[in-house]
Parts: sequence; C-alpha cells; structure tokens
Amino acid sequence: MLGIIIGVSGSVLVLHGPNLASLGRREPEIYGSLSLADIDSLIYHRANELKLDVRIHQSNHEGALIDLIEEHQAWAEGIIINAGALTHTSIALRDAIAGARLPTIEVHLSNTQARERFRKVSMIAPVCVGSIAGFGAQSYLLALQAMSDLFAIKE
Repeated sequence: MLGIIIGVSGSVLVLHGPNLASLGRREPEIYGSLSLADIDSLIYHRANELKLDVRIHQSNHEGALIDLIEEHQAWAEGIIINAGALTHTSIALRDAIAGARLPTIEVHLSNTQARERFRKVSMIAPVCVGSIAGFGAQSYLLALQAMSDLFAIKE
C-alpha cells in the first residue's frame, strides 16, 4: 500500500468481484496476462498521481461485496466496481450501489458487448454514472481519471 497522499482530492472504493483473483492465469486471451496484484499496483500508482485515496478489495461472494459497499459508504466519495459475472445477475448488488448514493463507475477488462449474449445486459449499469469496458487493466485507470474529474466538477 502506498503512503499517505498529501492533498487528497477524493476517496474511492475499488471492488473486484468473482474470479478476478485468478487474473493472469484465467483466459489471458480475454482478460490479459496481468495478475490482480499487478492491476492493484497500477491502480495505487495512478490514484497517487491523481491524489485519490483508494481502498481496494476483492471477493468472490456477492454478500461480501455488498457488505464492503455498506462498510465504506461513510468513507468513500465514489466507487469503481468490476462485479464480474455478478454484473449480469445481481439485483442485490445493484440495490447496494443505488442505496450507497455514491457516484459509481462500472469497469470490465473485456468488451462485454462483443462477447456472449448474456454478458450484454448489466444489472448495475442503470445505477452507475458510467461504464468503461474493453481496455484491459487500463479500464480501471480510465475510471480513476473519470472519478477524479467528477470530484473536480463537484468542487
């Protein structure tokens, strides 16, 4: 984890959903060769450049992701989430995001619109301010920039 960031301009909860802990080994032709630890390192580095305070968590469990949203609701000013397959199935996760009332950006490593038909529908997109997909690990970094820009607009 990085040290204290001077002049923090916002706090962001970054959530990785099911199966993302196996990145780098799991279908690298779709998800790329970077591990989740590699991606987290890139996120911390970019957040530091943007003066964002980030907390990153991964869980394979829907309820744990919901608990993390609820636990960080008072701390976070925004959420970036790659909900994995829960994107397409979880009304409970959608409701937790809506209930948090924080700007949320949905992220995907692959272009879900170019994949299987069931991946084209997102349960969480309607309660997110935007979605970024198809840019591999860069999707997270683009989301951090977008969140930083949203925070700047609020000031």
